[in-house]
Amino acid sequence: MALNQFYSTGRRKTSTARVYLRPGSGEITINRRAFAAFFPTEALRTQIKQPLVVTETTEKFDVLALVSGGGVSGQAGAVRLGIARALCVFDAELRRALKSSGFLTRDARAKERKKYGLAGARKRFQFSKR
Repeated sequence: MALNQFYSTGRRKTSTARVYLRPGSGEITINRRAFAAFFPTEALRTQIKQPLVVTETTEKFDVLALVSGGGVSGQAGAVRLGIARALCVFDAELRRALKSSGFLTRDARAKERKKYGLAGARKRFQFSKR
């Protein structure tokens, strides 16, 4: 492990991301794979880069993330939260900018469980009068 690195954890839905920030040229690696290969859409890639863009540290750090659980959308949210938290570990002065942009808030929305007697979490079976 590199001596000069900053670690944090991010979560979203059922995904968990362990994020390491190391001084570098701005390379992002997810599960030891290329960033563009891991996240298929440009929207997800943009979402992940947002904390780095807001704090103007895009070219200062290499991001190494280990992600597990959930789908690509949840994983992207988990990586974004992990990057934002790791930036706060690097420099507490960045916290104000990240907080005002909403990157430090853990999105607690998760899938609601199915209830007994119902077709899904809230949907009911079709009512029949006769």
